Amino acid sequence: MAIDYHTLKHWTFPDVEHTYTDKDSILYALAIGLGSDPVDPRPLRYVYEKELRTLPTMAAVLGSPGFWQKDPATGIDWVRLVHGEQRLQVHQPLPPAGTVIGRMRVKSITDKGPGKGAIVVCERSLIDKSSGQLLVSMDQTSFCRGDGGYSSSGQPGDQPSDQAPDPRPAPPPGAPDVSLDLPTRSDMALLYRLLADRNPLHADPEVARAAGFERPILHGLALYGLAAHALVRSFCEYDARRLVCIDTRFSAPVYPGETVRMEMWRQGRQIAFRARVAERDSVVLNHGYAEIA
Repeated sequence: MAIDYHTLKHWTFPDVEHTYTDKDSILYALAIGLGSDPVDPRPLRYVYEKELRTLPTMAAVLGSPGFWQKDPATGIDWVRLVHGEQRLQVHQPLPPAGTVIGRMRVKSITDKGPGKGAIVVCERSLIDKSSGQLLVSMDQTSFCRGDGGYSSSGQPGDQPSDQAPDPRPAPPPGAPDVSLDLPTRSDMALLYRLLADRNPLHADPEVARAAGFERPILHGLALYGLAAHALVRSFCEYDARRLVCIDTRFSAPVYPGETVRMEMWRQGRQIAFRARVAERDSVVLNHGYAEIA
């Protein structure tokens, strides 16, 4: 079944009400590696209930509609779908506990052509239930590898294709201003899946091998949180309220236990970044952009 542009573009998502506690915020921070140094008091504010704060990327695990692309009515070949890019814009700091409403829409669908896949961008907003304030907005870009060519039959009545999202700039040439190595725990994916995606690809060695990986891989959004950790540590003195935007492209998988090397270039309030696995010299995040208040 092929993508039906109009069905997918007007897909109805019910609002998702999500209540979370300080325990959830602490677990998120632990899952992405904060608190690993027992004598550094700065990250303690994310893993200890005294004056607790949250990282903005925790929004990625709140108010989600789940794996909606598996519904046959979408027309998406979900087996060949990969998470391509993620963007997050902070409007108000995420409280360490509360109830949020997740509200999502399909923002754009772009046909790259037969055999080249399609790009689906979804926008999700998190709204504080008690105040009605918009807290965070996110764009998630999915690369539907099996769905290219839905608009290019050459026949009258061909389906539309939206304009492709603007390409992200590559990191600048030259050495980064800051380079930071962050080790990942061997059980990092097992911890992270307690908060969000329980795809067995991140836990079951047999499933991972069947998908072409030597062992279970780390969630892309866990790596996204790790990047936020590096930015908050390097440029914000561990005050995550100053990180107001983080945008990146996922380019290769990470195996739990590997070391992620964040390479960052600062230009005023803007930070360009990429990340690589130090052990394999493989770029795993690219075309990254962050903004610091």
